[in-house]
Amino acid sequence: MTTSPQIQAPSRSRIAVASLVGTAIEFYDFYIYGTAAALVLNTAFFPGMDPVAGSLAAFSTFAVAFVSRPLGSAVFGHWGDRIGRKSMLVVSLLVMGLSTVLIGLLPGYAAIGVAAPVLLVLLRFTQGIGLGGEWGGAALLATEHAPPGKRGLYAMFPQLGPSVGFIAANGLFLILGETLSDAQFDSWGWRLPFVASLLLVVVGLYVRLKISETPVFQQAMDQRRIARVPFAGLMRHQWRRVLLGAGAMTIAYTLFYTATTYCLAYGTETLEISRTTMLALTMVGVLFMAAGTVASSMVSDRLGRRRTLITGTVVAIAWGLVMFPLMETRSVFLVGVALAGALGLMGLVFGPMGAYLPELFDTEYRYSGASVAYSLGGVLGGAVPPLVATSMQASGLGVMAIGGYVSAMAVLSLLCLLALPETGDRTL
Repeated sequence: MTTSPQIQAPSRSRIAVASLVGTAIEFYDFYIYGTAAALVLNTAFFPGMDPVAGSLAAFSTFAVAFVSRPLGSAVFGHWGDRIGRKSMLVVSLLVMGLSTVLIGLLPGYAAIGVAAPVLLVLLRFTQGIGLGGEWGGAALLATEHAPPGKRGLYAMFPQLGPSVGFIAANGLFLILGETLSDAQFDSWGWRLPFVASLLLVVVGLYVRLKISETPVFQQAMDQRRIARVPFAGLMRHQWRRVLLGAGAMTIAYTLFYTATTYCLAYGTETLEISRTTMLALTMVGVLFMAAGTVASSMVSDRLGRRRTLITGTVVAIAWGLVMFPLMETRSVFLVGVALAGALGLMGLVFGPMGAYLPELFDTEYRYSGASVAYSLGGVLGGAVPPLVATSMQASGLGVMAIGGYVSAMAVLSLLCLLALPETGDRTL
């Protein structure tokens, strides 16, 4: 009796590391594209367009991955609910990583003409497929291994992956911006973070191949409680929770991609703040995001997931109206406050989601349900904001309209959360 905890503890430690490392690598891959889209892809792949049209085209390729993520969630979710969580996590990492490396090696428009943006869109689509299967598997890996009363704490680790991945991605871009000339960066420097992903994938595979299948799924296998077509069962029995879960996720995506992808372009091009300064401010903001993720994940085990999420979402409604007036001051300090506030709130509403979305669904459909809800939230909250914000700016509506859009997405998420139940006390 006394040896069981000693046997289990190392296994749980490996699960925490595997879920953190995997999502950090996956989101590193995803974020370097977002940074490149804001800084250089418009001239490398869409050189014939004016600056606004080129930015819209670059952000559109950024949005493609969010469209493909639900498809990846459905495919990986199906097999994750059929044959297990672990194997799908390995495959998703390979799909995402190899697509990223190929983007870094892809010739630009000047070399191969129209084939360059076409191939860019195709590889970006494949990136989204991989990420669509990644998050759900990592979240289930953590929550289905967690001891009673600590699912929020364990699910914190995959939720910290985006913070770690973003800091690594932007940190590398920051170093390149400081060491290379603008001509060198625009010509080949931006490609280095993409190619470097290959080394990260090797590390991620090493960690993930050593993990075990979750005890919850193993028990379902032993009891023959495996759905033949999990996605069909999900749509038949729990489709409402998929849509509400997606809506609840929307504000986390909206805050993050408005504060990073759009504000990075807006800060450098319109406010005329240097690229390195904006990257540094964003990285500081992501530290606040990590702190918010840790705090809300742990608090959700005590106060409940739903209550914690509602609190963060209500504050986000107000922050949407404050964020861009702070940006407009052009003060480096106040711009940093705007970004830190948005990203800190993103952490508050993102942290508990690692446990909340999996807890909403039955074991037979959990991989599919959590993944699809998460990815659908990304279509509205991740793909749309940079496009909407850029269009609003171009049409002369002003930045207050962009802030109002952020607040509106927070209201949408709040309404969805009010329609969902508390899940913290649920037995998986």
